[in-house]
Amino acid sequence: MFQGATQLNLDSKGRLAIPARHRDMLLSACAGSLVLTADADGCLLMYPQPEWQPIREKLLKLSALNPKIRALQRRLIGYAEDVLMDGAGRVLISPSLRNYAMLDKRVMLVGQGNKFELWDEAKWQAQQETSLTFMDGDLPAELDGFSL
Repeated sequence: MFQGATQLNLDSKGRLAIPARHRDMLLSACAGSLVLTADADGCLLMYPQPEWQPIREKLLKLSALNPKIRALQRRLIGYAEDVLMDGAGRVLISPSLRNYAMLDKRVMLVGQGNKFELWDEAKWQAQQETSLTFMDGDLPAELDGFSL
């Protein structure tokens, strides 16, 4: 279970050092084998390989004749890249994925249960400010009765 938000820096080669608190879990769950892909919100998604496989299979079974499904397949499967943590616990983020998410140096790694989101730090901050207005409006029906 991945949770928490951590500010990190990409090195000059586009490598991201996975925080130690997540590294051990990733090594035991998938031997450091991860999948990076593009998300519609403009960030990257990082899945342990075993978590990604069922999602990929479900997407591939959907009809590519539906333009919305095809667009989703193009984004998620088309951008998907297998990466492997190196001995120092780093993953290399390809130039195409860095460009897609506009990742430069300062990034946010955000745990989301079975995966991570990887955001440009400035985009993350803007997204967080925008999401505060959601709390003032109507909540989705799924949140009726939800309490913290």
